Amino acid sequence: MTEPGGGPGNGGGPSLDMVTAALRADTADLAVYTRVLTKSLGEALPPDWVTVDVDRTMSDRMRGRPGQVSKITVRLGDRVMTLGTQRGAPVAEVCSEVRGVVLSRQQVPLGVWAEELARALVAHAEQNAEAARALRRLVAGS
Repeated sequence: MTEPGGGPGNGGGPSLDMVTAALRADTADLAVYTRVLTKSLGEALPPDWVTVDVDRTMSDRMRGRPGQVSKITVRLGDRVMTLGTQRGAPVAEVCSEVRGVVLSRQQVPLGVWAEELARALVAHAEQNAEAARALRRLVAGS
């Protein structure tokens, strides 16, 4: 496990614990959590890594409202993490994907999803300077 403050190999970047804490903030209210997560991941990570699906009703469109976030997808190499809602409950999935083909899909509790996402972000940052900068922005912005 990575040591607090950054362990060997990650250049002193954020630790797994720091990233997990940043991703777990505000999980009690799913609507607030998805807004916070969408904003922080969207601002910290490159646009091709994060996809946000938004449902806009006709009323939202007529009033110029942005709508509700229905799903967040984070792609890190062959790991694809999705967080959506189904009947008002969170649905979190961790997938393994190669060249657009999903090899495995596992539905997990929200806390496990946050840990898996943090682990994937830290691992990706250890091998990619752009990911390391994005991860520092994510932790600093929380």
